[in-house]
Amino acid sequence: MADICQSCAMPFKQDPAGGGTTADGLISTEYCSYCYAGGVFLAPDVTVKQMQQIAIDAMKRVGFPRPIGWLLTRNIPKLKRWKTTP
Repeated sequence: MADICQSCAMPFKQDPAGGGTTADGLISTEYCSYCYAGGVFLAPDVTVKQMQQIAIDAMKRVGFPRPIGWLLTRNIPKLKRWKTTP
């Protein structure tokens, strides 16, 4: 299991559901419950830049300063969901 969601970079230990769900209802080992349910992304059309902003805003709501949010989200483009194959 990854330590963080491969879409938004949230640590799985912070996910109240322990992860999203696959199409067969199992807990996903790659994506959190905020990003993934029933084997599909909950926001399929979101861009990587939008995801970074969503994550920064979520962290700000729980007390993280915006610069820390930016630091913690700068690697989102390198996560599995956002990698593109040549």
